[in-house]
Amino acid sequence: MSIDEAAPADLSARPATTAPTLLHRPGRWIDNWDAEDTTQWNTVGKSIAKRNLQWSIMCEFLGFVVWQLWSIVVVYLPAAGFTLSTSQIFWLISMPSLVGATLRIPYTFMVPRFGGRNWTVISALLLLIPTIGLAVCVSNPDTPFGVLLAVAALAGFGGGNFASSMANITYFYPAREKGWALGLNAAGGNLGAAVAQLVVPIAIALGAAATLNLPLAGWLWVPLILIAAFCAWKYMDNLSNAKSDIAGSLAALREPHFWIMSLLYIGTFGSFIGFAGVFPKLIVDSFPAFSTLAMGPVTLSLAFLGPLVGSLARPFGGRLADRFGGALITVAAFAVMAAVALTVVWTLPLANFWLFLGLFLVLFAAAGTGNGATYRMIPIIFAVRGAVAGQTDLRESVSTARKSAAALGLISAIGAYGGFLIPQVLNASKGASGSYDFAFYGFVGGYVLMLVVTWFFYLRRSSTLGKV
Repeated sequence: MSIDEAAPADLSARPATTAPTLLHRPGRWIDNWDAEDTTQWNTVGKSIAKRNLQWSIMCEFLGFVVWQLWSIVVVYLPAAGFTLSTSQIFWLISMPSLVGATLRIPYTFMVPRFGGRNWTVISALLLLIPTIGLAVCVSNPDTPFGVLLAVAALAGFGGGNFASSMANITYFYPAREKGWALGLNAAGGNLGAAVAQLVVPIAIALGAAATLNLPLAGWLWVPLILIAAFCAWKYMDNLSNAKSDIAGSLAALREPHFWIMSLLYIGTFGSFIGFAGVFPKLIVDSFPAFSTLAMGPVTLSLAFLGPLVGSLARPFGGRLADRFGGALITVAAFAVMAAVALTVVWTLPLANFWLFLGLFLVLFAAAGTGNGATYRMIPIIFAVRGAVAGQTDLRESVSTARKSAAALGLISAIGAYGGFLIPQVLNASKGASGSYDFAFYGFVGGYVLMLVVTWFFYLRRSSTLGKV
């Protein structure tokens, strides 16, 4: 079967029947969970799902905070006495994304192995390692670059959390509500990037007199991590039907649409996390006078506005995808991203910071919207393909949900490599030509290519998988 031969399915909820009785076992395990059963969902399921989503968001939020700490910390390393080259700074920015993207692959399978609640607690506690490590190593300007790079790599623990968190939440919600739920879960996590870039400059300046209290960038988050881990342990649940297997995951890898969606997710989420990481550096290089703004006793970096806008846009991308189809919203997002990236190159010689900031906020908004829309497409595509493969019930079956959960985690892993690629492409452009122009022209070409791919497979009139 070709990749565009699948017929679209009506993914409506299963008609109300006698809801299976939920069984609660020790260790906060729940048996007989079926979010697609409208009776179970409307009586007890929705409240349970909402409670788990709330604490999942909290833990994933802190994961993103830790993942993005180095993106803002590196800006202050020279003032703290560290002597680093531009290339070394870009490596410190991109290394957490490289490790985080790679960790998302095994993290995808941790929920079925340990339980969603149990793994959320473990993954939250693992965040203590990179935060304490950062606090220790930045306290001494003589810390070798190799040590700084190793500790930055440990921040990848925070990036891995996304895959397990999203795979876990997808089991709690019916197919018709996954777009909004996954969008909220992801947006809550993505906000961590903005909060890290907002809070760290304020924290390290408060009470530091004429110096920077840079270790606070790490110590600040330790009590919050402990609180989040405790609340996840106390209030979240494990679902016994959240199972996965290697054979099912390999089947997902053999699905052509898995690789198509991975490419698209590099363009949407990869752009969000990549530009979130380098935005403080781009501001420092292009507009040093605006790198920080003094506000009384503290300094503020406006770089946080980029990931903030992108994070807030993500759930609305999922909601728009629920209404108009993820493919249409994704095409629109790529069109805007290409136009903005091109405009950034053409207007940079004007040396207008506020224009530069405004363009990047539009870019972040488009990337965030595309994140939600693209991610919403994945479970729908798997459900449709599962129906074509022989399922008579067009709702999302348990087996399809398991493959979809694995695909969500694996695609999120591949997409996160964009967080490594974008800083490194900018680094290469800067090193080769002294400017970032060639990198941005490359981004424009990439977005146009992804726009065409999305249209070809999911929007063409002759594509029977259209409007997913």
